[in-house]
Amino acid sequence: MGNRQRARGPVGRVSKDPVTFLVCFAVKEEAKFFQPQLSRAGAVQAWVTGMGRRNAAESIREAVAAVEPECVLTCGFAGGLNPELALGSVVFDHDFDAGVEKPLLEIGAIPAKFHCSKRVAITAAEKRILWESTGADVVEMESSVIRNLCHEWKIPSATIRVISDRAHDDLPLDFNALMTSDERIHYGKLALAILSSPRKIPQLMAFQRQTMTAAKELGRVLNELLGQPLSL
Repeated sequence: MGNRQRARGPVGRVSKDPVTFLVCFAVKEEAKFFQPQLSRAGAVQAWVTGMGRRNAAESIREAVAAVEPECVLTCGFAGGLNPELALGSVVFDHDFDAGVEKPLLEIGAIPAKFHCSKRVAITAAEKRILWESTGADVVEMESSVIRNLCHEWKIPSATIRVISDRAHDDLPLDFNALMTSDERIHYGKLALAILSSPRKIPQLMAFQRQTMTAAKELGRVLNELLGQPLSL
């Protein structure tokens, strides 16, 4: 998850023609190192959906109507549930006809089972419970909604996520308590939480460095994946 958000919508200019890949991120920080202009896999449109299931569902409908993609990739940060997954590990799940499995394996991405949660998993204890109850390797908040809709529309899709916090990591703040009713960060609440617990500032700075490391690795993998011809 990101520490800041922007309004939902496309990253850069919207293509006037149908695109090969629609690459979705919940927040713009996840897309910081993604360079869709380098794609050799066909036309690519990056899109920010906003956090959570409701935002993802509304935004993917808008995005698919706008660019008519041949394939959808839902990308971004994820929390580790499997203790073996290191910070910066890129994990994925895919439809067989998305055409990404072989190149992702060659790049070093790891097949994984995803759990789509209604809330941010904050503590290591919460993550352990999710791991034991779901059998999932990672947790995030948007992909299953996006991919279920893609299945309805018969659009191949894949989830490609990077571990931004490991199974044994506690997040520095309870981000669930800082959300608005439409699942956006309330900056007033965030500022108050920091002012009331200044000792959290070093932890927040460390977490920001973690997410930057994760975003760089996700960008590297996506740039390499889409920098080669792919067949759908």
